[in-house]
Amino acid sequence: MTSIKGPIAFQGALGANSDLACRQVFPGIPTMPCVAFEDVFAAVREGRAERAMIPVENSQNGRVADIHHLLPGGGLKIVGEHFQPVHHCLLGVRGATLSRIREALSHIQALGQVRNNLRALGIAPVTFYDTAGAAEEVARACDPTRSAIASSLAAEIYGLDILKSNLEDAPNNTTRFLIMSQAELPLPADCPVAVTGFVFEVRNIPAALYKVMGGFATNGINMTKLESYMLNGSFNATQFYAEVEGRMDDPAMARAFEELRFFGHSIVVLGTFPGDPSRRGD
Repeated sequence: MTSIKGPIAFQGALGANSDLACRQVFPGIPTMPCVAFEDVFAAVREGRAERAMIPVENSQNGRVADIHHLLPGGGLKIVGEHFQPVHHCLLGVRGATLSRIREALSHIQALGQVRNNLRALGIAPVTFYDTAGAAEEVARACDPTRSAIASSLAAEIYGLDILKSNLEDAPNNTTRFLIMSQAELPLPADCPVAVTGFVFEVRNIPAALYKVMGGFATNGINMTKLESYMLNGSFNATQFYAEVEGRMDDPAMARAFEELRFFGHSIVVLGTFPGDPSRRGD
């Protein structure tokens, strides 16, 4: 990743898992907490932050709601990705005990990743806007029956005790983040896996999506992601988000996009970026 000064914008409070991802990818670079994902995009677009760290999907709980709706109109380019192992902690106020905890506050994504263990402990989940924000709320309320599902960093920042570590239901719990910037960056010369992300719609003709996919298949382009989203609340208008392995200047990619333009429309290339080493099993 290109050397930068920062800050790195993320959604949530200090100590959120997105904050941890920022610190992992950009050690020593300041981070910028934002209330909403729209604020993260705006911070980079307006030059107040140099990069955005955006969670898009979790290995246990699926895609993060609304993100793919924001990508096409966010005014930013995807310049990287990061696979972040996520280890949740059950946090309580100083002196609290696990046996007294009755409810756990956290983001809906985090609650989905610990639902089985929470049920086994007899603790009721309570949805909150952010994991670290939940930790801050528990610290403020100072109620020994309330807890937060958040990171060990959040426990340190907000002065909470870790009542139970590794609360996630699956030990390989991982969240995938997209790293975004105002402008697309050149790929490193030694980039082993390049990924291109784009959105498109298909023409209202029979088998249009099948024919679009055929253009990538016949040109040997590996499509690693395809997701659909309703547009403007209509079941008749669908947008697709796709990711493929390859660069836009590859001849095979050019031929595949020629097919895409013939059967599709409203195509927006969001960026070509280095794939995370996890894609290669490193």
